[in-house]
Amino acid sequence: MSDDPEYADFDVRRRARTRAVAWVVIIAMVLVGGGATVLSLLFG
Repeated sequence: MSDDPEYADFDVRRRARTRAVAWVVIIAMVLVGGGATVLSLLFG
């Protein structure tokens, strides 16, 4: 991005939002995968 100080805060917030979205996706995949495993064990 640009070295303009006006955009520095935007870049930091964008990076933080990207990291937060990535963690939410990872957690959701683990929960859904775990739920699918439990259901497959219960209903075979």
